[in-house]
Amino acid sequence: MKPNIHPDYHEITIIETDGSTFTTRSTWGKAGDSMRLDVDTKSHPAWTGGQARLNDAGGQLARFNKRFAGMGLRTGPDANKA
Repeated sequence: MKPNIHPDYHEITIIETDGSTFTTRSTWGKAGDSMRLDVDTKSHPAWTGGQARLNDAGGQLARFNKRFAGMGLRTGPDANKA
């Protein structure tokens, strides 16, 4: 590796949504910092099968639902036609 071009790679603590923690190595922050996750495998619907509630940060989810409320899934023989 070329000297003095790579970021510092150090240990940080990850704090998951349920409060559990683990240590990993990262270039984020400084050595010994803690990163608190808003979404992880215990809270994201992709891993939970949709059982968890989505966090509506700043009303983005509400705006999305309002904007696309009238759209539904098209079914039947004409479903793929624009």
